[in-house]
Amino acid sequence: MIRRALVLFLFVGAMWGVRIADSFRHDGGSIAGTGVLPRTSGHFLGILTAPFIHANWDHLIANTVPLLILGALILLDGIGDFLFVTIVCTLVAGAGIWLFGSHANHIGASGIVFGYVGYLLFRPAFDRRLMSLLITLIVGSLYGVMLLLSVVPKAGISWTAHFFGFAGGIVAAAALRARAPRRQES
Repeated sequence: MIRRALVLFLFVGAMWGVRIADSFRHDGGSIAGTGVLPRTSGHFLGILTAPFIHANWDHLIANTVPLLILGALILLDGIGDFLFVTIVCTLVAGAGIWLFGSHANHIGASGIVFGYVGYLLFRPAFDRRLMSLLITLIVGSLYGVMLLLSVVPKAGISWTAHFFGFAGGIVAAAALRARAPRRQES
C-alpha cells in the first residue's frame, strides 16, 4: 500500500515540482517544454509533457484533488493498472488534442483526470466485478455534473482534452480487461 501511495505522490509531485520551477521563470515558459500544439510538426513531445505543465496554482490545485482521489481508486488494482491507465489516457488525450484541438498551447492534467473518470465509470462493463460497480457509483455521484459541464466548449478550457481523455479511459478499461486472464467460473 505504501508503494502505491508513493507512486501516486511522485506522479502528482512531479507536476508540483514543475509548477514550482516554472513560478521562477519570467518568460512564461515551462521547464517541461511545451504542451500540445495542435497540428504542428515537431511538438509531439508535448503530448507527454503537457500533463505536467499548469498555467497557475489554481489550475494545478484543480487537477491535483481529482488526480489523488481517482488515482487512488485505480491504484486499488495495483501499480501496473495505474501506469497503464495513465499512459493510455495521456496518449489518447494528447493525440485527440493534436488532431482536433483549437490553435492554442494545451496544458494541464485534466485529460488524465477525465481519463480516470472514464476508466472508473466504464471498468465494470469489462471486468464485471462488484467492487468496480461500487466505485463507479461513487465516481458517478462525485464527478457526474463536472463531467457533463466540462465537455461544453469554454474559452481557456480544452474541451478536447476532457473529451479525448475520457475516451482514453474507456479504451484503457477495455484494453486492460481484454488482456487480463479470464476467471474460471464454477
